[in-house]
Amino acid sequence: MKKNLLIVLLCTILSPIGGVGGGLFAETDRTFTIDKNLSIYYDVMRQIDMNYVDTLNYKDLTEAAINAMLKKIDPYTIYYPKTKDDELKMMTTGKYGGIGAIIQQRPGKGKKPEKSDKDRITIIANPYEGKPAQKNGVLAGDRIISVNGWETKGQELSDVSDHLRGTPGTTVTLRLEREGVKKPFEKTLVREEVRIDPIEYSKLINDSIAYICLREFTSGCANDFVNELNRLVQKGGKRLIFDLRGNGGGIVDEAVSILSNFVDKETEVVYTKGKIKAYNRSYVTSSYPAYRDMPLVVLVDRNSASASEIVSGSLQDLQRATLIGERTFGKGLVQNVRPVAYDGHLKVTTSKYYLPSGRCIQAIDYADRQKGKELKKDTAGGILPDIVIADSQKVDISYTLYVQNMFFDYSVRYHRLHPTIAPADSFTVSDEDIEDFCAFLDEKEFTYETETGRFFKEMLKIAEHEDLDSATIAELKRFEPSLQPNFRDAIDRHKDEVKLMLGAEIVERYYFQKGKFGYMLRDDKVLTRAIEEISK
Repeated sequence: MKKNLLIVLLCTILSPIGGVGGGLFAETDRTFTIDKNLSIYYDVMRQIDMNYVDTLNYKDLTEAAINAMLKKIDPYTIYYPKTKDDELKMMTTGKYGGIGAIIQQRPGKGKKPEKSDKDRITIIANPYEGKPAQKNGVLAGDRIISVNGWETKGQELSDVSDHLRGTPGTTVTLRLEREGVKKPFEKTLVREEVRIDPIEYSKLINDSIAYICLREFTSGCANDFVNELNRLVQKGGKRLIFDLRGNGGGIVDEAVSILSNFVDKETEVVYTKGKIKAYNRSYVTSSYPAYRDMPLVVLVDRNSASASEIVSGSLQDLQRATLIGERTFGKGLVQNVRPVAYDGHLKVTTSKYYLPSGRCIQAIDYADRQKGKELKKDTAGGILPDIVIADSQKVDISYTLYVQNMFFDYSVRYHRLHPTIAPADSFTVSDEDIEDFCAFLDEKEFTYETETGRFFKEMLKIAEHEDLDSATIAELKRFEPSLQPNFRDAIDRHKDEVKLMLGAEIVERYYFQKGKFGYMLRDDKVLTRAIEEISK
């Protein structure tokens, strides 16, 4: 520490005084503060090393310290050690070396998948169509017992994912369990470079409306988007509904490239401002628009963020599109990836996004956290659509069935018992299917408790704790039976929604993600409104 202090003092004495308003002194003070705190961290680590009773994992301790520090800044500044190179590549390119399947974890003996759950299991949630897992007969619902002999029981989901991923061309052997199959079995797969298609779904509606849903703004997605739009135009598309709902963003250059198809060349569509001038940049369209006059509607929701907000917000500012849906997330912070020691990387927030009108997308000022203030979401942040269609956000039986994986588990059994179903665009869940689903819930001992019921129980505890008179407590308890829901009655009240969500899971077992997406669009109120608007 003395050495660090000496360096700071020498810099102060020997450097010429310069800068406006004492900039040199401010810089020296900041350097001293950084060196001081690094010295404190180093000394604490050294003391632990010398004196702590057990041997410690210093790599894990350091990563935990870095991650805890970054959480104090904002949710988007993230440290990636070398071991997480694949995760960083996946985030920026949409590519990774692996088997092409989404995995999820389930609790073991407990009801919730706690980190300490030593019995938790990992299952295949969804194999991607045409990828190694699906091509080799791995099914949704298969439980992964081991990966190349490494037991998965009780392991972290990220660790299981790391074992599944690897260099394309290498093999990985999965030991699996499957409902209806008596004994575990093995599948040996050859890993591939898996690229997730950024086009979630596309179709031609009413012979003249092109519909494209973009999953995320990964490398090369602008070319995929243009190619798909050209294909739909050749089939008769004259208008476009561009669906950015649930799109969390990605690479800003890809967003600008997509905008270049709809607005004049050299139009500023977004700019950034940060503490360092090098990060201030203006983004302008670079080509003549092939679809400058094409009628355009953009769909957004509360999960549309970052690059999605740049596209939708710029088109709104330039009066080039009609926006329909919910106010967007409000993520207007720019990240750059910087290399750090030992081949790691730091994704760090460097500036903020501003739209052509000058409005900032960002809804939360994370600087308040450093000032000790409570974080609040600015209602002016994000993008407010021209036509607002808000989600009801009601928590009903469908939500509970979804979070407890009942729709998923039933669809796995349904797929095993029914070799084929009708095409995705015509499949329907019958009343007989709902009856069978309810019998399945009975078999699984499904329990259903409302938020009202939970709060009522807490209220009774408080009433007894406060020693209210027995007559009052007895009167309260009289209402308790009416708050114990019957799941069959609840399903009957919300049958249409239950049928829709159950049908979506069943369709996905046969026709994968695109089939499920197309099925859900059949009852999409926002899309219906968009079709009305663009057909005027």
